Parts: sequence; C-alpha cells; structure tokens
Amino acid sequence: MRTVLLLLVSFVFLNASEVTVAAAANVSYAMRALSRAFEAEHPGTKIRVVVGSSGKLTAQIRRGAPYDLFLSADMDYPGALAAAGVTAAPPRPYASGALVLLSPRPRDLSRGLKVLLDPSVRRIAVANPRTAPYGRAAREALEHAGLYGALRSRLVYGESIAQTVAYALTAADIALVAKSALFSSRLRGMKAGSQWADVNASLYTPIRQGAVLLKRAVGNEDAAAFYDFLYGEKARKIFREYGYLLP
Repeated sequence: MRTVLLLLVSFVFLNASEVTVAAAANVSYAMRALSRAFEAEHPGTKIRVVVGSSGKLTAQIRRGAPYDLFLSADMDYPGALAAAGVTAAPPRPYASGALVLLSPRPRDLSRGLKVLLDPSVRRIAVANPRTAPYGRAAREALEHAGLYGALRSRLVYGESIAQTVAYALTAADIALVAKSALFSSRLRGMKAGSQWADVNASLYTPIRQGAVLLKRAVGNEDAAAFYDFLYGEKARKIFREYGYLLP
C-alpha cells in the first residue's frame, strides 16, 4: 500500500505544471490571492511568481529570463517587449493603479501633498522613476503640485514599490506608494486619513497596468489559461479588493 501511495505521489509530482509569472512589485500582494484562486481551479498547476520593478523585469526578459507571463505596472514596458518580438501578442490592460501617501506615524493627511513640506518630514520614499512606473507617477504628482523642486533633496528612492514601502517603515518619514501595498500584511492596520490617503488622481497620468503572454509560453496551455484567468470575473473581483480600478 505504501509503495502504491508513493507511486501516486510521484506521478502527481512529475505531471505537475509550473507557470512562472514576472510581476511588478505593486501587484505582488494581489498575486497571492490570484494564484490561490487559479490553483483551486487547476490543482495540477503551480503559479510561481518572481517580483521586481517593471524596468528590471523587462531587462531580464530581454536577456532571456525563463518567464511565461509578465504583469507590468504600466503599458510601456510590455509594449516595448512586444515591439522587440518577444511576446505572443500585444499587451492588454488588466487594471489601473492608484497612488497614496503613506505615513507610519499619524498625520493630518487631509492637506494632501502639502503635508510633505512639514519640517518633520525629512525623508520621503518614492520608487525609482527610471525603473518603476509608480515612481514616475509620484514625481509627476509632485511636479504638478509645484513641490518637486522644494522636496527633491528629501527624496529616498526604492527600486520597487515593495522596497519603497520598506523604506517608509524604517528609513523615511512618509512615502508615495501604490494603493495595493495597503493590503500587505505589514500595512493592513494603517488608518485612512491619518496614516494613508489617496493622492489627487488629477496630478498624475492614470497608471494603466498591462499583462502579456511571452513567446516562451507559446504552446503552454496552463500559461495561456492563467493569462485568460486574469481577465475573468474572479480575477477582476480580486483586483478590485486590492485597490485597483478595472478597465
């Protein structure tokens, strides 16, 4: 009986399929829920997630990194990959993100970005605008609010939203991060209005996030199924729950 059980376990293991997804850091929080929901419907498939900034993941894909799907924090990076001929099809938007102010200590965040001018705010964490779309959105918001010049010397850059959140909790006084980060285990208890607040969406270009199936995944039915799953009602519900707007 034990031998038969071991054979069955070995059979399942050998026939298990793995889909490798490169995901921008801001979507990593929702990816856990997305992966669980998909794996519940496809018990023979495992979703493996590699998290990083959209720019760095794009560079890795160009160099041949073994990813099946790419979920970017914007449309530009997957669009560039499509133009380079390494995708199976053009990218499609899966959600739009939002930018929030995040403060570990309570503040009057009803003032919006002007709270950043307070003398007690010595370090402001933002994602690197060169590699992270939310970093570009943060810089754009500061510029449109007329604050970038006055605050530039206080900015501390993280290479991704995840690193920016870490800086906000350890090395900075306040941060501009993706709203989805509020659903991480470390931030779930943050209070609206005093520890986080939405940044006026008119101050930055809408953050349309795109997904793309990479050429490496052509013929991989499980990768194609997960890609389709991202645009189904279950996934849309999960994205909404994690602070995203849906196209």
